[in-house]
Amino acid sequence: MDSPIARLDLAYTALRPSLLKSVLRIVQNRAVAEELTQEAYLRARGAIEPDKPCHIEALLWQIAQNLAFDHLRWKRVRTGTQTLEAMNANDAGLADRNPSAEEQIIYRDELQMVLDALSKLPIRSQKAWVLNRIEGWPYPRIAAHLGVSANTVFNDLKMVMGMLYDLRRKMNDA
Repeated sequence: MDSPIARLDLAYTALRPSLLKSVLRIVQNRAVAEELTQEAYLRARGAIEPDKPCHIEALLWQIAQNLAFDHLRWKRVRTGTQTLEAMNANDAGLADRNPSAEEQIIYRDELQMVLDALSKLPIRSQKAWVLNRIEGWPYPRIAAHLGVSANTVFNDLKMVMGMLYDLRRKMNDA
């Protein structure tokens, strides 16, 4: 019998276009929709328990929709917060918003861990991740740029995101 992760990979590959369209209808931003769709896969991967049967397709749909609606709620709250911050910008009583020296060191160490992990990946995977996550390019554009198929780009990004997900878990456990 196939492992739950293998079933998830097959389901995600088949459902990705429709998941992306559904999330895109909610968030109205293609780059955000692609990121949320990928995040849905990662969260589903983390939620699957090998011992318990589950309906993987339904899990993916539910996670993707929840992420999209959470994004909208966050955006509304963030917009309100920015407006409040603008109103209070001249208030001398506000605490310094810059991270402390200790926080800066922690962030720098965490960034170095991520960069070290990324440097161990194949160059094509690194390029695909930078183009998608940093530059905001969609999969088809990355595929054309790198001279590979969109499925290859998906698999490269899935590998990078899985590695980053595992690294984040290790960093949180430490």
